[in-house]
Amino acid sequence: MLRNCLVLILSACVSINALAQKAKPIRVLIVDGFSNHDWKQTTAVTKWILEESGRFAVEVTTVPADSLERNAWNPDFSKYELIIQNTNNIQKPSLRWSRQAEKRLEEYVKNGGGLYILHSANNAFPHWKEYDKMIGLGWRRASEGYALEIDATKSITRIAPDEGKGTGHGDRFNALIQVLTPHPINKGYPNQWQTANTEVYYFPRGPAENITVLSCAFDSTSTKKIWPVEWVVKYGKGRVYNSSLGHLWKGETYPPAYRCIGYQTTVIRAAEWLATGKVTFPVPSNFPTAVTQSLRPEDSFKMP
Repeated sequence: MLRNCLVLILSACVSINALAQKAKPIRVLIVDGFSNHDWKQTTAVTKWILEESGRFAVEVTTVPADSLERNAWNPDFSKYELIIQNTNNIQKPSLRWSRQAEKRLEEYVKNGGGLYILHSANNAFPHWKEYDKMIGLGWRRASEGYALEIDATKSITRIAPDEGKGTGHGDRFNALIQVLTPHPINKGYPNQWQTANTEVYYFPRGPAENITVLSCAFDSTSTKKIWPVEWVVKYGKGRVYNSSLGHLWKGETYPPAYRCIGYQTTVIRAAEWLATGKVTFPVPSNFPTAVTQSLRPEDSFKMP
């Protein structure tokens, strides 16, 4: 009898411990501090989207504005399962991470860490060659790497450096996202779904190595061609997610691009996959379709 009781107690402890481990939030660090976009609001709404899901605990490190403090800035990325990169120096090339922080991020991802490149973060740091390898494609001049274009049969063409144009985009529009490659992030998504007021980059460029394009969209406002929208990159043992989704410009407040349920679902599922290699967050019943958008109410988020 005593032995049976001990077995029951031990079993209960194991079950409780398993539940506790299952409920343990994924630790996320958002890096921000400078951008030509509204980086403060982008950080706040991204943190809210993730924490509202109940799966993440999000911290923020802001790169110091003071140059001496910035040179000393060197966060310990190893404490987190996921880093979200939300800095962009396209208009101020002198604004950079400290070299020790660059090296620490490289090692973090090489050793298996997850890295989320948040919209304009792929415009950043053309001086940093390992960053180019991590992001796969970004906002670069025509001479700086290969561009990927998709045709009507969903075949991908590599465009050599100095062929075509540098990266750009036309007007924002309600893009029809087309799933190109099945992946845990988009498992259960419709083959096509509408997102709101977004940018489709034409001629996104970079090394384009160890890359998988997840989705694409027809650029109806400029080139009239199909370009990548989301892609993932393998860098060492780590995983990187990169996308042109998530535009939030100065003067906007929680715009439709961020209220899109397709976008918010993708943020959560991409973050989960980057951190764990798996996706458990379900595709909601009101996920957008090929013919209908799906937006959360304007008052569903308030700046803290």
